[in-house]
Amino acid sequence: MQAPLSPAYVLHSRPYRDSSALVDLLSLHHGVQRVVWRGARGQRKGLTPQAFMPLLVGLVGRGELKTLAQAETAGPYRLLQGQALFSGMYLNELLIRLMPPGDPQALIFAAYQHALEQLAGPALVEPVLRQFEWQLLEVMGYGFSLTEDARGDPVLPDQQYVWHADNGLLPVKQLTSSVSGLPGAGLLAMAQTDWTAPHALRTAKLLMRQALAAHLGDRPLVSRQLFSTPGTDSKGDRL
Repeated sequence: MQAPLSPAYVLHSRPYRDSSALVDLLSLHHGVQRVVWRGARGQRKGLTPQAFMPLLVGLVGRGELKTLAQAETAGPYRLLQGQALFSGMYLNELLIRLMPPGDPQALIFAAYQHALEQLAGPALVEPVLRQFEWQLLEVMGYGFSLTEDARGDPVLPDQQYVWHADNGLLPVKQLTSSVSGLPGAGLLAMAQTDWTAPHALRTAKLLMRQALAAHLGDRPLVSRQLFSTPGTDSKGDRL
């Protein structure tokens, strides 16, 4: 019996044994799934896994490591370059590091697909990243209110806030050199996805770094290190 096909994207691939590859996929029906792609390397003809490639895949196996039984392209796609490429690699790494294997999330699949379309076009990189980060946290159950603080009081535009992993947003009366305040105006703009508002992108980047770090642990993100490597186009700290 042929395995049913599911839309999927290639997140990461590395060599495995003689001519195979271990491939991390984001599948609509299987979530983030690591598979053995037999014969993926050294073929003159045939499909080979490439990051961001849209596929229709059939998987077999009952364990955590499944085998790719069938794969075909799901239409043309544009190659990412420059900042868009590093940004796409960052999104892929977030999915692999944060999403439980085998947990299908249709909203995340749609958000990822939309993010890739934006990165391949003329859209500014930072809003795409911040929006995806926030959607990922919300779907995984790590979201919190941007319009109310941890005490249930409305977030005020002229108030500074700090974020705590256990509590969420709390107002702060006096900032110190060791505490980076989050302006309420920026938080409210983020809640409205108004990335043109003053402080919106900077506030979102600071907040998302703190919120993601609470779940990523101490191991640094490889994509963030690549983005800041000398010789790359690293104008501004996008990640």
